[in-house]
Amino acid sequence: MAVLLHRYEHHRRTEEHVAGTAAPPTKSEHFYTGINGKIGLKITLVVGTMGAAYLFTLLALISAPSAFKSGNSIIIVAWIAQTFLQLVLLPIIIVGQNIQAKASDKRAEQTYDDAEAVLHEALQIQQHLAKQDEVLTALVDRIATMGGAH
Repeated sequence: MAVLLHRYEHHRRTEEHVAGTAAPPTKSEHFYTGINGKIGLKITLVVGTMGAAYLFTLLALISAPSAFKSGNSIIIVAWIAQTFLQLVLLPIIIVGQNIQAKASDKRAEQTYDDAEAVLHEALQIQQHLAKQDEVLTALVDRIATMGGAH
């Protein structure tokens, strides 16, 4: 007289985790495509360093005396905005973005690990509940048998 009250069905991702086929992207996986993506990534890796920022600062400062000697406020403002700020801030911004991306990657990895832990716990709970169902079903069957003997 077993009564099944619930039929447990794994989610597709749960099946992938149990099978060991689900995993987050690794750092070795690149999300660029084609030659342009490879070139762009290489340039970004070179330009996005503090070394490039220092080099660009020196490069920008070479033209500073001429801009300031001109005495023309438009040329001075243009040098500051177009030469110094754009040239120097570009690699610094990339460095900051790289740091933020690494922190984001770390958080994403921890979230993935946490989700795996929760999945593991849920599977353990499911196994525990299945064992309880077996015991309860046996008890119900035994009670039913005892009740029918009277």
